[in-house]
Amino acid sequence: MRTEPVRTCVGCRQRAAKRELLRVTAGADAGGHPAVVPDPTATAPGRGAHVHPTTECYELAVRRRAFGRALRADPGLSSVPVRDHVAAAQDAATSR
Repeated sequence: MRTEPVRTCVGCRQRAAKRELLRVTAGADAGGHPAVVPDPTATAPGRGAHVHPTTECYELAVRRRAFGRALRADPGLSSVPVRDHVAAAQDAATSR
């Protein structure tokens, strides 16, 4: 029997199965500026962090400045791409 990988959400600090969380990495936004970007396939190279794909956990992570700390990157990174991804995922879930 194989166990499922467990990760900690940087927003709420709850442990959850890896498949329930959204992986984010340090990258660049559409304009080429440094930003925290979503990695839904979890295949991007480099250090990653995990967050529940909910606006509550996203807002907690932003308020706690957890993305910069978890990614060991500049604390001033924009997290707008993650916010947009989470909002789109929640809209898709509620429209079902």
